[in-house]
Amino acid sequence: MASTSNRTGGGSSYGGAAPYRSRDGLSTRPVASSDEIQLRIDPMHADLDDEISGLRSQVKQLRNVAQEIGSEAKFQKDFLDQLQMTMIKAQAGVKNNIRKLNKSIIKHGSNHIVHVVLFALFCFFVVYMWSKVSRR
Repeated sequence: MASTSNRTGGGSSYGGAAPYRSRDGLSTRPVASSDEIQLRIDPMHADLDDEISGLRSQVKQLRNVAQEIGSEAKFQKDFLDQLQMTMIKAQAGVKNNIRKLNKSIIKHGSNHIVHVVLFALFCFFVVYMWSKVSRR
């Protein structure tokens, strides 16, 4: 990328980025499809071989950037998949622990009810005996 200049004033067809040019002899024109770039060669400054080699180097750079973006996207996808699996395992662990806790509460809760019933029977027996003793 030798020098970059912008004749179109920002070019919204490039996502707000300035279109790249390598010399004054080439300029880009906005096209209906964002997949295409049309070049206009100025015959006064037409050093076509230099322009083509400059464009090839830019294509190689763009290809390398695309590969880096692809590898970063793959890394992030793998990371998110691993994080999701960790969350699923954590949820399963929490669910099992809650299930065990509920069983423990039910088990100890029924023991608690037995203790309350026994205490009530004991209190009833004490009141009964006290009423028998107090009548004499």
